[in-house]
Amino acid sequence: MTQLPDDNTLAQTGLSPTGSSGRILLLACGALAREILDLIKLNSWSHMDLTCLPAIFHIHPEKITPAVREAVAKHRDAYDDIFVVYADCGTGGLLQQACDELGVQMVSGPHCYSFFEGNDRFAEISEDEFTAFYLTDFLVRQFDAFIIKPMGLDRHPELRDMYFGNYEKLVYQAQTDDPALTEKAKDCADRLGLAFERRFTGYGDMAKALETL
Repeated sequence: MTQLPDDNTLAQTGLSPTGSSGRILLLACGALAREILDLIKLNSWSHMDLTCLPAIFHIHPEKITPAVREAVAKHRDAYDDIFVVYADCGTGGLLQQACDELGVQMVSGPHCYSFFEGNDRFAEISEDEFTAFYLTDFLVRQFDAFIIKPMGLDRHPELRDMYFGNYEKLVYQAQTDDPALTEKAKDCADRLGLAFERRFTGYGDMAKALETL
């Protein structure tokens, strides 16, 4: 399995940060690395570099804000601009506050499920989907590492109903049209005892945000 960059190291875009005019650093969640690199390649955004914080912060949101502060301080002098590719992601507004203080922008929305769906669309449907459990391409690939093992379901499968008894369906927000990932997502739903729904979202509002740069 391909390992995604998630450790504060610059992704290999073929360019090195020089501080030259117009260079932008994308400071992102490691869970978004594959999608961001695809967008950079697809759009020939040669003025952008990517560095990622650990994807495991997805389940440790208290670590996101201090890590973003540290990374911005580390890279600020090498770039004309830094864009934080996180939504609020469970920080309770602290990340937005930090970005405002640091003078950098970030992706709008409460979390990645919202901006992949489209924030406006997600707001419309959220009241009807409070019993939905969401997975992205990344979380389907890393289902055991990010869902099963952290919840202890590999050791205590009997806890499944306690964790997921109030959910009704698993919604797979597909960023790519990959039949193998869809089959794996169906298996994830079966393992959790949930109905399955697939939605092709593409890159949603994240792509729109990066396009403005």
